[in-house]
Parts: sequence; C-alpha cells; structure tokens
Amino acid sequence: MKRNYPLIAAALMLVVAIVSCGNKRQQAGAAEEVTAAGQPSVEVPVFHADSAYRYVKEQVDFGPRVPNTAAHRACGDYLIAKLKQFGAKVYVQETDLVAYDNTMLKARNIIGAFNPDSRRRVLLCAHWDSRPYADSERSRKKQKEPILGANDGASGVGVLLEIARQMQQQAPAIGVDIVFFDAEDYGIPSFHRGEYKPDTWCLGSQYWARVPHVQGYNARFGILLDMVGGRGATFYREQFSQRTASAQVKKIWDAAHRLGFSSFFPKEDGTEVTDDHVYVYSLARIPCVDIINYDPQSDTGFGDFWHTHDDNMDIIDPATLNAVGRTVMEVVYNEK
Repeated sequence: MKRNYPLIAAALMLVVAIVSCGNKRQQAGAAEEVTAAGQPSVEVPVFHADSAYRYVKEQVDFGPRVPNTAAHRACGDYLIAKLKQFGAKVYVQETDLVAYDNTMLKARNIIGAFNPDSRRRVLLCAHWDSRPYADSERSRKKQKEPILGANDGASGVGVLLEIARQMQQQAPAIGVDIVFFDAEDYGIPSFHRGEYKPDTWCLGSQYWARVPHVQGYNARFGILLDMVGGRGATFYREQFSQRTASAQVKKIWDAAHRLGFSSFFPKEDGTEVTDDHVYVYSLARIPCVDIINYDPQSDTGFGDFWHTHDDNMDIIDPATLNAVGRTVMEVVYNEK
C-alpha cells in the first residue's frame, strides 16, 4: 500500500466509559461494559494478544508471502486450515490476476464465514500477501528484495485469526465474514520508470468486490485491518472511510475510547489511503472502515519501517494488537 494524501485535522471528541473492574478490566479482557447511555452492553469474549502475536509470527516464519512463491502457497494453506479449525465455512477464490508489469499472479482470496445463514452480516478483512519489493530501503541493492511484512500484512491477519478463534467459542448475534485478500501489495514500486497504471494495488479485493464468494453478497459494513501491530502505532481516522462510512468510523473510535484505547485511536483526521476498503466500497457498495497506522511525523505517513526490511517481528507489539482486537470485537459483539 499505497498512496496517502495529507488532510486537515478535525476537532477532538471524548466518550467516557465506566467499567466494572477499572484498570484490571483493560488488562484482563471481557467483563460487562457500561455504554455512554448508561446501559450495559453484551459480554465480549477475551481477546488474547499473545495468540494474535503467535499467528503473526507463524505467517512471518513462512518468509515473504509473495504470489507465485512456495512460501505464499504454504501460508495460504495454513490460513485455510486455521479458519476451518475455528469452525468457519471456508471459501477459496483462486484466480489469475495481472500485475502492473503484466506478471500473472496465482492469487487466492480466503474467506471464512461464521453463521453463514444469517442475513445480518459484518465483513472483517485484511490482506495476507507481502510486498515483493523493499522499495523504501535506502540501499538500492535491497529495494528489489521482498519484505517479511510482519506489520504490513501479517498483523491484520493475526488479529482476525484470534477473533475467529473467539467466535468459535462464543458466537456473536450476527453473521461475520473474515476475508483475507491476496495481491494487495503488488502495486507499482517507487523505482518503476514505466508508464503509470492506475489500480495496480489491491488486486485481490478488486476481484472479490466484482465476484464475491457468495452471489449477491452484502454486509452492513466492513472493517479493514492494515498495519495494526506496530509498536507505538496510532490509528487516525482515514479520510476515505470518513466520507463513505462516517457512522461506522464513529462507532469504532467511540468503542476504542470506551475501552481506554484513546492513545491508539485519537479522534483526529489522518490521510486518505488507497487500500482494499476503497474497492469494497466503490465496487461492492459496502461501507468499509480502514483501521491503518498513520504517523504524522513520518515522511511516508506509515512509519520508517514501511516497505523496508525492518518490517519484521521486532516491531510487533502485543499491546497494539490488543487495542485493535478488543476494539473490533467490542463493535462486532454489540451489533444486533
């Protein structure tokens, strides 16, 4: 991913929550919440950040998950097996996708459906491939080497695998589809000198949005997780999400503040990002919120490790995975 565009900051807004166990509740997990209206919400299962961290590491251990490689195929098989283990009805979309340089990519979108018969559905998604280029590396010799993508790719998938594990043990009131998009990160590299081609990122989500895994598929909204495991990450309100899914943005950021994660989820505007959520909305017409790390102090907006070989397990922090995972679960389990 992607290109980002700086936008102006918005006013801060604070929503206060009272929790039954104080700070212990923030560390330990599920207990009865009290909403801003004073009414108790549903009991949400405990999100285990150590499990999410392990799922991130298990993906990274395959090596770079670049389409057309053995590591990519092996990791895809792993994700399919995990979703089946956690009780999902699994769909696999195998397709050939054409990259910016006309490389034919053997791609797989992997979908796990929970409570597949329910018409009341929410979409949770992340990309599972990793970047074939370290094109933000200072050394030109290393720019054409693939990256591990611990944060950019594996972190979102790791959080969603832990959510899937929890849904097997305690189902939410609605149906949930977890979609792992492929070929998200094969977009035009910075060193490319050929003709610019639009829509070279997010190839898997473009395919899924045009040809969903279930005919006529629809969901109330989606949540996209991208780069959600970095140490000290901050998730500003991404601006395409603000324009097309403002009610859902408010719901997610309010939930994060209610849980005590305001430092991770500042109620401030970030940038507009070309990411999978753009195509989920523009092609499938499903409002989708991108929870993505934004660093206003970084030249790229994504952190100094973005698209470099420093995107490895050393930067993954369970505290960040916990903040994102618990926030997403708070939203999903309170959806009626």
